[in-house]
Amino acid sequence: MKGKWLTGALVLAMAAVTLAGCGAKDETKEKVEQVTLNEVAHSIFYAPQYVAIEEWYFADEGIDLTLITGFGADKVLTAMISGEADIGFMGAEATVYAYLEGTADPVVNFAQLTQRAGNFVVGREKDNSFTWEKLKNKEVLGGRKGGMPEMVFEYVLAQKGIDKKDVNINQSIDFGSTAAAFSGGQGDYTIEFEPSATLLEQKGDGYVVASVGTESGYVPYTSYSVKQSYLKTHGATVEKFTKALQKGMDFVQTHTPEEIAETGGRVRMGPSAGFFCRNPKVYLVFFILILLVLLPVLLTVG
Repeated sequence: MKGKWLTGALVLAMAAVTLAGCGAKDETKEKVEQVTLNEVAHSIFYAPQYVAIEEWYFADEGIDLTLITGFGADKVLTAMISGEADIGFMGAEATVYAYLEGTADPVVNFAQLTQRAGNFVVGREKDNSFTWEKLKNKEVLGGRKGGMPEMVFEYVLAQKGIDKKDVNINQSIDFGSTAAAFSGGQGDYTIEFEPSATLLEQKGDGYVVASVGTESGYVPYTSYSVKQSYLKTHGATVEKFTKALQKGMDFVQTHTPEEIAETGGRVRMGPSAGFFCRNPKVYLVFFILILLVLLPVLLTVG
């Protein structure tokens, strides 16, 4: 019984200490800013971004981040232009297209995350002796025309001395739907990101035969973008966002894959004290939940 009371007292004391830490110094900090980030896809290649979220790096910078997956650079760009998203994460080519259309408020890139293509060539059969020549006269599900996945794929074909006219590149299917189309029997090959490539292998519907990124070399693959007007009015927010992202990149560079995978659990189980200080309502809900869990246990003692 004493153990239960002691456990309850310790938990409540920890909560009280967290609240006590929210002194005058924290009150001088800027208020938490709501930021909506629309990402082009949800992929393991964007691990630094997810680490920054799970490790509360954005929260520590005073950013309450909402992550949305747009499934395509065109959709991310549309969300940004319409005001549904503050920051877009997509291929840099989308900002060029927007600029060429003559918009009064162009979208600009302010940070880059990946510098290689993160997708793979997936075929119908296992092929340890795959050569790019085998794509000739075959149908390849390449994704949206003008998108980074499709353009980098064409770039690799050119590097291999293959005329894209000799390959039937199907550009009518959004890259978020190509895996399902391939499973349904469409195409001889498909260009897929993770986890789609692995899922196709697990189902026996396809097998990775080549890495586009290995063959392409360094390219400005994905970057973070904002409207020029947002950059002017929220320059400090963009700077804080970039700092949090850099912390995520540093974490990935200095930790093992296993540690990165566990970052949401083992490394930090919950929000920091600073986050609670900047979000008193969240802290209040957290404190109430502790009481709801502990009170029934404590009241049964004796």
